[in-house]
Amino acid sequence: MIVELRRYTLREGRRDELIDLFDREFVETQEELGMAVLGQFRDLDRPDQFVWLRGFPDMRSRRAGLAAFYTGPVWARHGPAANATMLDSDDVLLLREIVALPVFDRADADPASILHATIWYWADPFPDPAGYPPDTLAVLRTEYATNDFPALPVREGEHALLWLTRSPLQLDAPEKVTRTEHFRLSPTRRSSLY
Repeated sequence: MIVELRRYTLREGRRDELIDLFDREFVETQEELGMAVLGQFRDLDRPDQFVWLRGFPDMRSRRAGLAAFYTGPVWARHGPAANATMLDSDDVLLLREIVALPVFDRADADPASILHATIWYWADPFPDPAGYPPDTLAVLRTEYATNDFPALPVREGEHALLWLTRSPLQLDAPEKVTRTEHFRLSPTRRSSLY
């Protein structure tokens, strides 16, 4: 699966407004068009950040799904309100699953749970990890296909490996890792990853 890791910087005090709108209007409406809304989160250490994951079977279906959604009636009706909460929506990594993301029943989402996301950035493309900690939920790496939906930019020229774990990642970064990011995520009430 192709996965977008989308991190939005929001206007001060407006994160819950976006989350309410997103969870109410943008989950099933994207899934009806063949996209998977895999998880929506509050970044616990950055009160102006909303993080979410969206999946696609392949790049071709990504282009078709995005075109249908962003030219469709739901985005026309609710997109301006969503955009009004945002300062930046272009912090996006395009990834491919190595260890597939689990999908849980949204009805059982536990907003008290915390997921840990760790991103290793490398100077060059890198090999798949040799092993995974027992609390690993998913591992994803950069997808190098060209972004064929330029209306939604993605960060290019990055060599990233994303770990999603239940507790802080207990692995030492390999020597070729040039930078590491870590963030703690709290799922929204409609997240299917928690």
